[in-house]
Amino acid sequence: MFTRILTSALFAGAAAGLITALLQLWFVQPVLLHAELYEGGDLVHFGTGSTVTAHPDLPGFDAVRDGLSIVFTMLIYSGYALMLVAAMALAQTRGAVISARTGLIWGVAGFVIVHFAPGFSLAPEVPGVAAADVTARQVWWFATVIAAAVALWLIAFGKGWIAWAAAVGLLLAPHVWGAPEPDVFAGPVPTEIGALFAARAFGVGLAAWVLLGLLAGHFWSRETGESV
Repeated sequence: MFTRILTSALFAGAAAGLITALLQLWFVQPVLLHAELYEGGDLVHFGTGSTVTAHPDLPGFDAVRDGLSIVFTMLIYSGYALMLVAAMALAQTRGAVISARTGLIWGVAGFVIVHFAPGFSLAPEVPGVAAADVTARQVWWFATVIAAAVALWLIAFGKGWIAWAAAVGLLLAPHVWGAPEPDVFAGPVPTEIGALFAARAFGVGLAAWVLLGLLAGHFWSRETGESV
């Protein structure tokens, strides 16, 4: 069982991670590098325009930086894939059918758990913006992810209104409690760049998890001999 989980996860995670890394390099990294120019003072934003204080061009392709980014992303999504395939294996013992098609649903669920649920109150941030204490944010993020994972499991496999009501409560609780926020909101980066970064981070995250779910379902169904 463990060998099948490991094999499926490594194939799915490496493939999804590679594609995700390329999407991030194309869509997310340029926005991030643009924001860093404001953080470093190369560009200054005054609300109605930007003043150039140094060379404004974005950094180009960097083989070491971008290569490491690709490797780390593949490792991260391999880790996600291990958890996803393990959950699929457990669900299969409860009668769930795992295939590439149903894997799409698992991928959307993964996106909701890891990206959308915590991002609803603690959105992806560009460098230079005001932020609360990092430890408090990490604790809140992990608590929200765990609560969302349990909630979606109860929605999928719980029986009766009690389980579903508990799921709704778990989804709402972190946001009713509130994510850690800074005392004041300030920063040198224009809000338009911050919004674009958050939107693209969510978009790439959704594409990555849908792809990861599809591949994980496909490889797991092949390993277990079920029809895709």
